[in-house]
Amino acid sequence: MMTKIPVYMMPGLAASSSIFERIILPDDIFETVLLEWEIPFDKETLPDYAKRIANKIQHQNPVLIGVSFGGILVQEMAKCIETRKVIIISSVKTNLEFPRRMKVAKTTKAYKLIPTNLLANVESLTKFSFGFKIDQRLKLYEKFLRVRDKRYLDWAVEQVILWERTVADEKVIHIHGDEDDVFFFFYIKNCIVVKGGTHIMILAKYKWLNENLPRIILE
Repeated sequence: MMTKIPVYMMPGLAASSSIFERIILPDDIFETVLLEWEIPFDKETLPDYAKRIANKIQHQNPVLIGVSFGGILVQEMAKCIETRKVIIISSVKTNLEFPRRMKVAKTTKAYKLIPTNLLANVESLTKFSFGFKIDQRLKLYEKFLRVRDKRYLDWAVEQVILWERTVADEKVIHIHGDEDDVFFFFYIKNCIVVKGGTHIMILAKYKWLNENLPRIILE
């Protein structure tokens, strides 16, 4: 019997792994494991946090899939363990792919002014994590945004803005929507483009992902 390929999935900022509920990989080939955010320790660095989450991985040579901030995290985790493949969705490979407003936030330290206690309010958090084109489906999003701990939100926002990577890892496979309204497509280099994909395409474009992810993983 063929050993299944382990695929670990990491959700986006403040999101729970339920954002992957529509992603179904053939279970005769893949074993899917969903990861969750942990509350960071005091002053924990992103590399240390990545090591801590990587310690939860029970398989050799897994595939790591990360969405948005989860994409940044899996790239850091890949420094700690051998991986078969790293795939990021609606994310960035370096801080050069950040939109201008995030670069400005870094220089001016404006991110420190983001009232993360307000982000605990679902609507603000939804806009922050999923982008601005929010509609009546707010209730739907509320179910996906589970991590509302202020320590986590403060830490996560800072880790994104201050991410230091400037050189992309050539091996990372990047899937991005051309209508992403958090990480604008304009700034993204070398990616597999999903037409009409927004920052929530893990939910909205699940059919495309279910059709294409198996091939992308096996290539």
